[in-house]
Parts: sequence; structure tokens; C-alpha cells
Amino acid sequence: MDNGIIVPEYQLFIQPLELIELRKDIWCDDPVPAKLTINKRKYIIDIAYRGSHIRGFRKKSYHILFTKPHTYRNTKEIHINAEYKDPSLLRNKLSFDFFNEIGCLAPKSQFINLKLNGKNEGLYLELESVDEYFLKNRQLPQGPIFYGVDGDANFSLMSDIDQDVKKSLMIGYELKLGTEQDELHLQKMIMDINTIPKAEFENEIVKYINVTQYLKWLAGVVFTQNFDGFVHNYALYQNSETKLFEVIPWDYDATWGRDVNGRVMEEDYLRIEGFNTLTARILDVKTFRHQYKNLLEVILNNQFNVDHLKPKIQAMHDLIRPYIQKDPYKKDDIHIFDQEPEYICEFIEARAKYIREKLDSLD
Repeated sequence: MDNGIIVPEYQLFIQPLELIELRKDIWCDDPVPAKLTINKRKYIIDIAYRGSHIRGFRKKSYHILFTKPHTYRNTKEIHINAEYKDPSLLRNKLSFDFFNEIGCLAPKSQFINLKLNGKNEGLYLELESVDEYFLKNRQLPQGPIFYGVDGDANFSLMSDIDQDVKKSLMIGYELKLGTEQDELHLQKMIMDINTIPKAEFENEIVKYINVTQYLKWLAGVVFTQNFDGFVHNYALYQNSETKLFEVIPWDYDATWGRDVNGRVMEEDYLRIEGFNTLTARILDVKTFRHQYKNLLEVILNNQFNVDHLKPKIQAMHDLIRPYIQKDPYKKDDIHIFDQEPEYICEFIEARAKYIREKLDSLD
């Protein structure tokens, strides 16, 4: 989506009464009608605020549904993220580009500049929705998609939130695409993840999970150090041909050395084994553990190092800097923004060193 040359302008127009309705209750998911102009082409859309805690920020993030025409660039809906707590505004995009590079499915993204009723709202990150169009655009077989919406999407029988037995194994998951039968299949998988005897686990889990892909996703979470990434901030897609589940990352702004509030997160905060029940059981299998160790070494040598990532980070920074200077919510922090490329590179160096030092623990 991002050609690395220009940042497109999205002109959003919401009737004043509809804008009042939208702002009346920021926690309401009901959309209001609006118009969006992109490259002189007009779209009729429905728009609502998106996210959980981010709705309380001054700079809002949006969920956009195209109604007429009903698609835009072969997709039905997009997410426009303010990246408000990320002082670099590029962590989410850097993460998804990184996941794609290491061979893991991830949403496409591009920077855009948003105007609302003629007023500049500043720089945003447009994110592709993980839905049937996501699959179609990659020539992937259609199949059910579940969103991990909170900490109970932990592949466990126990709640991560209240530490009690779950009342339903669908808790933590939201069906985005699929049927009740697909929900039953997911619940059976979660039950089996927790109950398959250790001696049978290696042979049985490969009937449910694309383990090679899961290890790539695990590596991506561990390298970028997304602490929440194991128990939510992901989508589950079941390939209807192989019947195997794959994990797709989502919401990766709290990464590359900063937490969800933009504060420093030291490079050793997240252990290389990660966590959640499925990860623990997969890494308990010697074959999978060694496969994971080899994968980490390959990524350290090829994608997760300063030589490889610094030019990408600097190019992104240079691309969006003129828009940050005019962003009404971010322009006063331009001095912090300018320090972020170096900060991220220092994190990459420190995180890579930490992971290399821990590789032997996977033997």
C-alpha cells in the first residue's frame, strides 16, 4: 500500500449533526454516515470510533465501512489509526512490514493525512481489515476468522483476566467470518490443546495448527516485544483446504522498546519463550523448540538487525516528518519524533543481543 513516495490525503466530511452524534458517546460502536474523498474520488461511508482505551485520546482512531461504491482497493473496510501514544508513529507499520518479511501473514498498511470537514487532523496509519477480502487479495482459501479481542484469547481453559475457569471457550474470541460450526471447532481445538497427553502432543497438534507458521508468528511477537501479543492483538484464520489455523498479528504500536503508553520497555522485558498455553505446549516439544531456535537465528542474521532495519526506519521517518510538523496533535513533539529512529535502532541492537544470549535455553 505504501509506495514510499507520497502520503495521500483523505478528505472526510461528516454533517455537523452526525458529528455531534458521533462525539456524544465515544464508546458507542454505531456508525454515522459520512463522505470520504480520496484522489478526487468520492465514497459514501459509515464511520465509527475504533479501539478500546485509545478512544479516550484527543486524536481519535476510526473504523470505516465503504457503502457506495461498496469497496475501495478491493476491500470493504479499513481502520484509520492515530498511533497517538507512539512518539515515532511508525511502530505499527514497521511491525507489520517485519512480519511480512519473515513470512507471516500481516495486514498491509500505509500512512495517510486526514482532513475532517476541512480541518487538518494530521498523520494516520491506514490498516487493512482482516476479513474475507484480506484472504481474497492474497489468493488464500476462504475460511473462518476469529479476532482475539481481550486477554482471554490465551488458548487456555482458564481466564487470563479473573484467573478462574472459563464459562465458555469462546470467551476472548469474536467471530469475524464463519459459522456456529466454526466456533465449535475452535472450542474443540482449545480443549484439545489443554488435554492432549504430552506423549501425543507433537503428532496431534499438527492436525490443528500450522506449526511452522505459528513459530514465525511467535518469533515476530518476541522480536518486536509485543507483551500483549500472546493473549490478544491477533486474528486466527483457519485455512479451509488444510484445516489448519494460522495467527495474524494486529495492533503493534506498543513495540520496538515502548509500551502501550509510549513509555520505555527494556529489551529484556519479554522472554524468548513468550507465553500462553499453546506456545508453552509447542515449545515443550523438542523438535518444535529446535525449529524455533533455528528460525530465531535466521531472522537475527537476516531481518532483525540494524543494518537491515535502519534504512527502512529512516525512510519512513523522512516520509512522514513533513506531516508531523503540521499535525495539530503531534507538531509540538517533533523533537521527540526526531529522536525515535535512533531509539528504535538502539532497542533492536539490545534486543538482538538479549535473544542471542538466550538461544541456548532452547536446547
